Amino acid sequence: MSINVHEAIKAIRDMAPIIDPEEDYLTIVAAEESIATKEAKRKKEIDEAHTKLKALSKILEAARISSTRPASVPSAEVHAATLNDLDTNRLSLAKSISDVENLLTSKKTELAALKEEARRLEDYDPAAEHEKELDGTALRLEILKGLGFEPISDKNGNVTKIIVHAESGDVHIMDFPTKSHVDFTQKLWTLASS
Repeated sequence: MSINVHEAIKAIRDMAPIIDPEEDYLTIVAAEESIATKEAKRKKEIDEAHTKLKALSKILEAARISSTRPASVPSAEVHAATLNDLDTNRLSLAKSISDVENLLTSKKTELAALKEEARRLEDYDPAAEHEKELDGTALRLEILKGLGFEPISDKNGNVTKIIVHAESGDVHIMDFPTKSHVDFTQKLWTLASS
């Protein structure tokens, strides 16, 4: 379809009184001002929203940091394991303390017994006790035998003869005198040393 130019010119002329360029200009200016105002208002709202978003982001980051465990604080699993280890260690220490206390009680009892034994031994005179146990006559006879003299007694316990074992190995028998013991003693020592 083709448009006739004459008809178009006629239509434009008929519309010329309706078209007012000044009014259209004012309408356009008002529209641009309205758009600029709304755009400024929208930009201000966007800037405010952006500022609020930054503030909320900082709060969120601070909350995230405060809600996470610092590296120096162990995790819940490590903390539970540490508590278990500490409980085990506490029980072990309690048992060790109990064992040491029992040992201490035992040692105190042993010490008291040793002190009693020491007191008893301090009061004890071994020489006197030994003297009670020994027969002095038997001890003298053993000493005499060690020197090489062996007395022989009769039925009543009186010495009647002495056997002398000389250093040379000879054996001499002498009657025990009833009178002078000095000469007899010298003769015994002479025989024993021969």
